[in-house]
Amino acid sequence: MNDRVTIPTTLARRENKVLRPRDAGDVYAHPRSEFERLLEQAVLSRISTGYYALAPMERLGDPRWRPDLAAVALGVAQADYGRDAVALMSITAARRHGALPRAIGTAVVAAPKQRPVLRTNVGDVVFVKRDVRRLDLERVETDLTAGWMTTPEQTALDVAARPGLGGIDEAEAESILRALARKIDWTVTEKLARDQHRPAALARVKGAAGA
Repeated sequence: MNDRVTIPTTLARRENKVLRPRDAGDVYAHPRSEFERLLEQAVLSRISTGYYALAPMERLGDPRWRPDLAAVALGVAQADYGRDAVALMSITAARRHGALPRAIGTAVVAAPKQRPVLRTNVGDVVFVKRDVRRLDLERVETDLTAGWMTTPEQTALDVAARPGLGGIDEAEAESILRALARKIDWTVTEKLARDQHRPAALARVKGAAGA
């Protein structure tokens, strides 16, 4: 760590470490120019146009640090819509649940609005318009923020309903569903499918599980 690196306490203590220049308007008179300085010091890492990630304390000043794609997806969505309006879902939640062994270059996040794919320096973020209040969620911790992701039951239904979301193929979707089927509570899954009017998705999950 560079001993000359400093960062204001109010930024260091933010729960969400994904920052936009306007988020620092109460700290700096000219946030954009200050962010450029923090980039040069490797305090911030540029994620995409208008979005920056604050390095963890132990990596401040290390230009090699890059954030995790799932953390970026959740942090960006929270920055734009608030913590409780967004959640990691589909293949991104599946990977968090241990059902997708390989890292992929796309993260999927539920958000209040549909919007174009966000290209970042660690991968693509796909936003899916969903009312997260209607989803079955659990807490998730990332290296940039804490928030929500879909449960194994919800994730299985989401992958079954849109198996190609995030760029995976049919065979990999089936593999994910088989792995999730070993983790899910079938009573919960069936109730979610009824409430969300997803009989075809439920049938696909059961087919993958051999149930």
